[in-house]
Amino acid sequence: MPHRKMWVFNPHVGGKKIPEAVKQRTRRRIEAFASEKYKGKFTRLDIRFRGPFCYVDAYVEPALSPGWPPKDSRETRAEMLERLRNTPLHLCRLRYFGHEDAWSLAFYTYSNEAYSPCVFHSGDFHGTPEEGFDVGATYLDR
Repeated sequence: MPHRKMWVFNPHVGGKKIPEAVKQRTRRRIEAFASEKYKGKFTRLDIRFRGPFCYVDAYVEPALSPGWPPKDSRETRAEMLERLRNTPLHLCRLRYFGHEDAWSLAFYTYSNEAYSPCVFHSGDFHGTPEEGFDVGATYLDR
C-alpha cells in the first residue's frame, strides 16, 4: 500500500501579519483585562507585535530578602532593585491567524528560555488574547 501524504493543521506554525487596527484593539483588550483581573501584580506591561506574533511581557516590583545582595556583590541593593525593575517577565506569545478571538499560544519557559507551544486553560488550541494573558499570568501569581 503506497504511503499517502496527509495535511495536518498545526496551530503553532504559520499565521498572518497582524493589521494595525487589530494590534491597537488587541493591546487595549489585554491592558483592560490585565488591569482588572491582575491589578497590583505588575507595574507595567509591554505588548509588542512582530509579523503574526503578539508578545506580552510584564514588569514587577522585585522582592529582595533582607541583606540581599551580599556584601561582596558588584552592585548595591539600589542598583539591583533598579535592574530587576527594568527586567521584563516574559508571559506569553500569541499567534494571529486572521480572527481576533482565535489566537494560538506559547508560554515562555524560563527553564529553556524559549516560548513553548501550549493550550489555553480551556484545553483548546485557540483562544482570545485575554485567555492567553491568563495563562501567561501564572508568573504573576507568586
